[in-house]
Amino acid sequence: MSLHDDAALVLKAYEDQADLRQAYLDHLHAHPDGMWKSCADGHITASALVIDPSRERVLLTLHKKLRMWLQMGGHCEPGDTTLADAALREGTEESGIAGLDLLPGGPVRLDRHHTPCAWHLDVQYAATAPAGAVEAISDESLDLRWFAYDKVAGVADESVVRLLEATRARL
Repeated sequence: MSLHDDAALVLKAYEDQADLRQAYLDHLHAHPDGMWKSCADGHITASALVIDPSRERVLLTLHKKLRMWLQMGGHCEPGDTTLADAALREGTEESGIAGLDLLPGGPVRLDRHHTPCAWHLDVQYAATAPAGAVEAISDESLDLRWFAYDKVAGVADESVVRLLEATRARL
């Protein structure tokens, strides 16, 4: 199965945000290249909010290009076989933490936002960090920091706050 097909199946199974979900599906239907950065009309991306539920904290990256505190995430790559794989790869690469575990149940949220390269149709997952995990800043980040759940709204935009709220509701 192609990554494009997997994305369509994941989105069809996602039960929330009906209008946005349909916009993602319409995009995939109209764009056979809609998974890739090369699609100028926008592309599906995958992200993972890294959390430590036992300590009630979330790991955010200060994105080098956007200069915003965000969850880990980005463009799908040819080696990604599923959206979940892409989210887990991005989470691992950008956090430096091996052994992340995606929350069961598929994506937590969808978020469509404009970036310097194009519209990102982000499929957002959440991942738990293993006990004793030590983060490491990647070359895509200016900083990497754990924030208590109640401090996220003070540093991140509303999309990250909504993702955290949806993640906590799923725990």
